[in-house]
Amino acid sequence: MIIPVRCFSCGKPIGHLWEEYKERIANGENPKKVLDNLGLTRYCCRAVFLSHVDLIDTIGSFRKS
Repeated sequence: MIIPVRCFSCGKPIGHLWEEYKERIANGENPKKVLDNLGLTRYCCRAVFLSHVDLIDTIGSFRKS
């Protein structure tokens, strides 16, 4: 769905970093270097970013009848 506002494990705010992460990865940067540069050093926060699948556009096309 959408990126969580805070990390599930440690509670660090991470939601505001998603757009920049997505842009930089799309431009061909290395995900490890992007995460380091954004200040995501804890493995729990990194796992949220690396395992997230952005499905909001796909789910938005379905209507509840």
